[in-house]
Amino acid sequence: MPKATPTAPAEPKPSPRMRQADIRPFLEAIAQSNPEPETELLYTDHFSLLCAVVMSAQTTDAAVNKVTPALFAKAPTPATMAALGAEGIGTMIKTIGLWQAKARNLAALAQQLVEHHNGEVPGTREALEALPGVGRKTANVVLNVAFGHPTMAVDTHIFRLGNRTGIAPGKNVRMVEDGLVKRIPPDLLRHSHHWLILHGRYICKARTPECWRCPATQWCRFRPKTPPPTRPKSAKA
Repeated sequence: MPKATPTAPAEPKPSPRMRQADIRPFLEAIAQSNPEPETELLYTDHFSLLCAVVMSAQTTDAAVNKVTPALFAKAPTPATMAALGAEGIGTMIKTIGLWQAKARNLAALAQQLVEHHNGEVPGTREALEALPGVGRKTANVVLNVAFGHPTMAVDTHIFRLGNRTGIAPGKNVRMVEDGLVKRIPPDLLRHSHHWLILHGRYICKARTPECWRCPATQWCRFRPKTPPPTRPKSAKA
């Protein structure tokens, strides 16, 4: 099945570019509460991670985590996943978005792992992106989480933060990825993938960034900052 071409999510006009000297303190500030970040997807090995990331496209991690325990219990290896087939996989993942296409991709990629990689998840970008349903973003996640590579998988959160904070403005996903890889200090690059995702998921939210509780607001170029919500007046007795 052909892979979809990544497009840039809708986003307001990007902020001015963040000063290079401000990038390290910005990242260190958002990392303070979680210095060793991990993906929120549930997985036990490289294969289950790959499958979970494929399923997470245009679907929340929470939704994927609801279906993967039963799926991985029934099909924990590429061979058993391939044997389950697209129909069998589909019956177990119907609650996630695009489940039919994802079921076909999981069955096909599992079969390719068996036939071409001895049932192992390959550790190179070229081999990963040759698998059904695996594009650049998915490959970047697997290379980062499973193999420790300093890659940057740009999802909607990271695309938004790249533009909103000014750390790496770009008109499309690849421009933001390249900007982040170029501008983030090498020793922070690998973990920055998750720091930015989690910051965008819980603080720098799409509709209303919660600037009043952001630990890195002094370096962020977004203006005007969102003020704290006003407390409703207490009703008189």
